[in-house]
Amino acid sequence: MKLKPIRTEEDYELALKRLDKIFDAEPGTKQGDELEILALIIEDYEDKNYPIGSPDPIEAIKFRMDQMGMKQSELAKIIGHKSRASEILNRKRKLTLNMIRKLSKMLNIPTEVLVKEY
Repeated sequence: MKLKPIRTEEDYELALKRLDKIFDAEPGTKQGDELEILALIIEDYEDKNYPIGSPDPIEAIKFRMDQMGMKQSELAKIIGHKSRASEILNRKRKLTLNMIRKLSKMLNIPTEVLVKEY
């Protein structure tokens, strides 16, 4: 396949078909090099045309809590009170800057995610 920029959906579909065809190519071979470059071109097209937005702050907190096996009572220890944790998770209270800092540090959630409107 002659490599070229992906400009249309048709180009994108053709690139995906070619990627599928050479997916198991050995690194360092001609097809392996083509695979590596093609993957970069496809990634660039997808980033421009199918961007994935940041998650909602509350959903990010819930997801991270689930990953860590954390209970709401443990979240309450980070942000202050059990009732406050409940209000945050039920979207009845907004996160404060202090809460955002603590949650970012303790749950390893980027502050850019936590400061988003919800």
